[in-house]
Amino acid sequence: MAIMGCTENREPKVSVLLCFSFFCVTVLLSCGRVCGQTSPVFACDVAKNPDLAGYGFCDKSLSVEDRVADLVKRLTLQEKIGNLGNTAVEVSRLGIPKYEWWSEALHGVSNIGPGTHFSSVVPGATSFPMPILTAASFNTTLFEVIGSVVSTEARAMYNVGLAGLTYWSPNINIFRDPRWGRGQETPGEDPLLSSKYATGYVKGLQQTDGDPNKLKVAACCKHYTAYDVDNWKGIQRYTFNAVVTQQDLDDTFQPPFKSCVIDGNVASVMCSYNQVNGKPTCADPDLLKGVIRGQWKLNGYIVSDCDSVEVLFKDQHYTKTPEEAAAKTILAGLDLNCGDYLGKYTEGAVKQGLVDEASINNAVSNNFATLMRLGFFDGDPSKQPYGKLGPKDVCTSENQELAREAARQGIVLLKNSPGSLPLNAKTIKSLAVIGPNANATRVMIGNYEGIPCKYTSPLQGLTALVPTSYAPGCPDVQCANAQLDDATTIAASADATVIVVGASLAIEAESLDRVNILLPGQQQLLVSEVANASKGPVILVIMSGGGMDVSFAKTNDKITSILWVGYPGEAGGAAIADVIFGFYNPSGRLPMTWYPQSYVEKVPMTNMNMRADPDTGYPGRTYRFYKGETVFSFGDGISFSSVEHRIVKAPQLVSVPLAEDHVCRSSECKSLDVADEHCQNLAFDIHLGVKNMGKMSSSHTVLLFFTPPAVHNAPQKHLLGFEKVQLAGKSEALVRFKVDVCKDLSVVDELGNRKVPLGQHLLHVGNLKHPLGVRI
Repeated sequence: MAIMGCTENREPKVSVLLCFSFFCVTVLLSCGRVCGQTSPVFACDVAKNPDLAGYGFCDKSLSVEDRVADLVKRLTLQEKIGNLGNTAVEVSRLGIPKYEWWSEALHGVSNIGPGTHFSSVVPGATSFPMPILTAASFNTTLFEVIGSVVSTEARAMYNVGLAGLTYWSPNINIFRDPRWGRGQETPGEDPLLSSKYATGYVKGLQQTDGDPNKLKVAACCKHYTAYDVDNWKGIQRYTFNAVVTQQDLDDTFQPPFKSCVIDGNVASVMCSYNQVNGKPTCADPDLLKGVIRGQWKLNGYIVSDCDSVEVLFKDQHYTKTPEEAAAKTILAGLDLNCGDYLGKYTEGAVKQGLVDEASINNAVSNNFATLMRLGFFDGDPSKQPYGKLGPKDVCTSENQELAREAARQGIVLLKNSPGSLPLNAKTIKSLAVIGPNANATRVMIGNYEGIPCKYTSPLQGLTALVPTSYAPGCPDVQCANAQLDDATTIAASADATVIVVGASLAIEAESLDRVNILLPGQQQLLVSEVANASKGPVILVIMSGGGMDVSFAKTNDKITSILWVGYPGEAGGAAIADVIFGFYNPSGRLPMTWYPQSYVEKVPMTNMNMRADPDTGYPGRTYRFYKGETVFSFGDGISFSSVEHRIVKAPQLVSVPLAEDHVCRSSECKSLDVADEHCQNLAFDIHLGVKNMGKMSSSHTVLLFFTPPAVHNAPQKHLLGFEKVQLAGKSEALVRFKVDVCKDLSVVDELGNRKVPLGQHLLHVGNLKHPLGVRI
């Protein structure tokens, strides 16, 4: 259980250090089996045991359903129960080996979770930027391409016995509060961007090539739902009850999961630790059976976050006995328990009459069907699709270049004074490189990481281009005592200065939410003193998952440029240097709001309400509802070229056809229900001209927002679509958006129903605004 304590993790009851040493011992002990193993784990090995050919579940010509039914009817109750936990038991009499379900691939194949290991055969895998930075690229093609590279490396590792086929990624929770330690794992605060990220990454991982019954690897969208408090001022995710309105649930928290299941056809959803409105998510039949299976029609399995079945009994006291916890979760629709609780207590629950065997059959069938779709029951993988992949396909030069390209596309330029960036590598004779993250390696790959192919730190990336001098300026990221002397000395004589500051897992992480959103410790002092002493331009680089209140730097004229680089992955330093020296024109946009420190001083992290409340002074959350001052806003980001937008084609009025007897013909309606037939084929096109006014070629992110009429407490602004375009210097491109009125212009009312508001909508792109009337 202690391994679990370190990862998707229960809070370790022992110290992390102890836990880690136990983890190492466990890994060493299990190395005999795993590290020496060079063949994959699979069932139906007919070559080894010809008798297996007679079993229906080994017959590839049958449907998945028929094969699963044949398998389940052959199993004893104990064998079924043994397949309800992440470490599934061996059924040797049927030629089914033990299988470990728990692997992770948040931004590359990870060795967190017992299903995946590195060894001398495959010493590392490509480590991409953390999702918060990849999301900042607003490039749906990139999301999918990264997913497909990760799944290729995963399959290659599976083929040599180092990895599983089921990956509990991506994390698509909404980054609702800037203090959340796991915001770095998510695609940000916007439901549309998160939905597109989820769908793209999952399609890349699962790559079914048109056959929805085949999977390259099985992805998992997590943590369902309204999960975004880890450990804030002693409030723990294990016992937190998220009180969420139906409106917020349906227009903010649920859309990414809905897209992941319906558009991404994801093979799994993970339920979270927290309660939602008093019910643990893993024991809520409305959320699991009702929504995920009933409304969204999940083709796959529902898994619990690690030990959450135990948590709802032990920590939340939601049930009186462990058997009742097992029964309640299975009956709610849980199929697989990360942890050992279902394995230990389900049989007792059956004996006590709390759960029937048919419900267990149902759960285990969902699990086996997923393994069938992965080819686990198709015999020798080397004879199957992906069977030729191996160590040569991991950490290829193309994959490592993609990690660098992903970081370049995500990096956000937030401030750039004339004459600052890009620097010229030919004229800079000396560059001062300063700051606690200036020579970062491990920090760049965030959490749920693997072992990367190699690292390029910011200092290495910059030193490859120009002569540098380096001073850390702080002993570590916490920066309790800034070491100013060396830092100011080198800045005073250098042609330009790059200061790399920000956070790390010591500041923001799983089980660690921030209390303030300022630069940690004395980092601000370091930045201000170095800027003051500097001879040339000063480039401030912020490496973090969450936003920082850097108002001081925004207003300080000596700080000529500000870049946000997220946690940029293994090649992060090379990508940062590419942008600073103008080999790449930045096009990233912030996927989350950067609030001032005063925001977190007055808003408790535990208040889940998205919408502002003028009566109490509650300011609301995210760009969709927050009305206060920001340090930087969602969608902010500039490039080295100025870009102009013009509207080429867009309607001024959209008429909704209604039946003669429709109630809204005779009475004054503020909005129309989207469930009605008038929504069929109601769409229009928007064409935008986007012109690069500069000489340098550039990617450009086009964000199309709309402001609906003020009904149903609707968002003040909402992202409707986005496109990444490539523009040569001085060139123009046409960008087309197809707008589905009922899908794209609708809002969620107070009861959770989707409605199209009637009246004047406003479309925004760049600094253009275009009025659009929606009438009957």
